[in-house]
Amino acid sequence: MAQTSDTDDDRLMRLALDRGRACVEHGDVPVGAVVARDGEVLAVAGNARERLGDPTAHAEMLALREAAERVGSWRLEGCTLVVTLEPCAMCAGAVVLSRIDRVVFGAADPKAGFAGSLGDLVRDPRLNHRAALTPGVLADECGEVLRAFFRERRGPGRSSASDQSSG
Repeated sequence: MAQTSDTDDDRLMRLALDRGRACVEHGDVPVGAVVARDGEVLAVAGNARERLGDPTAHAEMLALREAAERVGSWRLEGCTLVVTLEPCAMCAGAVVLSRIDRVVFGAADPKAGFAGSLGDLVRDPRLNHRAALTPGVLADECGEVLRAFFRERRGPGRSSASDQSSG
C-alpha cells in the first residue's frame, strides 16, 4: 500500500492546485491531479475538457494515462493519486481499474463525487480492487479555487447554492 506523510500529501496537493489554477487560462474547471510513487511525481495534469474538446479529459484521467505511460504499465500499484476535487464516477472507476493504492483529495464534491459523497466506488468491497482514501487535504484552499472560478463565470450579483462542480 502506498503511504506518504502528511507533509508529502500537502506538497503534492499544492502541485495539483498549481496545475488546477492553470486550467482557468483555457476555460476549464480548475482541477489538478498528481500521480506519485514513493514521493516521486510520475504525472501532473489539469482538466482539459474545453481545451481538448474531450468529455473524458478530467485531470485524474490525464494524470493516470501519463503515469501509466511513464511506468510502462496500466497497473499503477504502489501509486497515490492526489486531486483537488473528489473524483467523479468515471475517475473513481479509473482508479479501481488502474490499481491505484491510495487517493488523496481536497474538496468534497457533493454533486458528483464518487469517493464518499454520492457513492464510494474507490472502496466498494464488491470490486476486485479498493484504494485507501484520504479526504480533505487542503480542502479549504481547494474549495476556494473552485468557488472563485464559478463566481467569476456567473458574474457579479449572481449566486448559486453550490459553486463546486465535477471536473
